[in-house]
Amino acid sequence: MASTGLQLLGLLLATMGWVGGALVCAAPLWRVSAFVGGEIVIAQMMWEGLWMTCLSQSTGEIQCKTYDSTLALPTSAQVSRSLCVLSLLLCLFALLLGVVGVKCTTCLGEGAFSFKARLARVAGLLFVAAGVFYLAPICWTAYAVVRDFYDPNIPAPLKRELGPALYLGWGSGVLLLVGGALLYLGSTAPVVKATPTFGGGVRSNPLPVVIEEKEYV
Repeated sequence: MASTGLQLLGLLLATMGWVGGALVCAAPLWRVSAFVGGEIVIAQMMWEGLWMTCLSQSTGEIQCKTYDSTLALPTSAQVSRSLCVLSLLLCLFALLLGVVGVKCTTCLGEGAFSFKARLARVAGLLFVAAGVFYLAPICWTAYAVVRDFYDPNIPAPLKRELGPALYLGWGSGVLLLVGGALLYLGSTAPVVKATPTFGGGVRSNPLPVVIEEKEYV
């Protein structure tokens, strides 16, 4: 039978991952300025995200600006945008299927247990796929930041560090994977065991076996 507890827990974790993923996708804190080379006075800090860049002054003033042209962005940034948006859309579709498919809802009536279980399993797989699509740009951005940080050919003012949005993105991706897996595992369709029957039934008084005796002369 489907486990309602696992279904609800998986749906809750996946929803939390979806909300966190939306916040990370919009936050301009994927890459932040790295202060290397013995700098003491920090006058300003640069924040970079998928959709905008922000300049934080030492006085507390923050100025943000969206990118002027999407086509002028590097290919990695365009692919990261596409994967994040695709992941969020998959999560939305999976959430609708999951709410309809969990055992405790009555959207499809009381007797559609098998169909509801299939919907919940599809929702779990969609959450897992969304988690994979979401973690891909997060991991690629982190790799590029670390690679450029240790590259001696890049000037110190252009070096960046891992922003807090990347750490939140890793947590959101893990929530999507775990939530989708729990939703899938908790949505096992009910199995009806068939009782074996034998034709003709079983007689209470079996017929006696007659053994013919042959006389030999």
